[in-house]
Amino acid sequence: MNRVLITGTDTGVGKTWMACALARALAGAGRSVVAVKPVESGCGDAPSPEEDGVRLAAATGQRTPSRALRRFRAPIAPAVAADREGGAIDLDDLVAEIESLTAKADVVLLEGAGGLLSPCAWDWSQVDLAQALQATALVMTSDRLGSINHTLLTLSALDLAGLRVAGIVVSAPAVTDESSGGNGPAIARLSGIERVCAVPRAAEPAPTSPWLMEVAGWL
Repeated sequence: MNRVLITGTDTGVGKTWMACALARALAGAGRSVVAVKPVESGCGDAPSPEEDGVRLAAATGQRTPSRALRRFRAPIAPAVAADREGGAIDLDDLVAEIESLTAKADVVLLEGAGGLLSPCAWDWSQVDLAQALQATALVMTSDRLGSINHTLLTLSALDLAGLRVAGIVVSAPAVTDESSGGNGPAIARLSGIERVCAVPRAAEPAPTSPWLMEVAGWL
């Protein structure tokens, strides 16, 4: 089984978009895929089609999980949102649930919440979840000013935790700037990681897109 944490340098860098695209591409290639959003904030009382966890389930066609495993109302860091609702997320319980739900999958896609070190609880982050599940990391960043620094900091945290990086995906931003187009090569040069792929901005990537096939091949 191959477990992959799709994490990012920030919120809004394309984690859900990439997770859904990869899920469809891998499933289309005949691989058994389960996509999981372990923790999601900004949710209503009833699951919405706009929620990340619901979109992931729709991408794979899986019956369960059909939504994020831990859902909170406030659109803020999960640890803070959990405090507001008088609860906390137990890492061991969450890991056991993920293992049970994904036991028969060839590939497990785990979509993080926010940036890599955004706290899921006050005593653990996505780094701890990835370590517990022995997952590799696919790092998402945006092709805009600031992404070099944010990506290198994310890679440093992953290296410190002993987590392997499957690759880095640089997504096209809604608004480009002078740095756009140069961030991917700079990140590859500075990090020494060869698996860096720039991806275009598209509503629904075609499963046969060369860049998507490249990223899927890393997994």
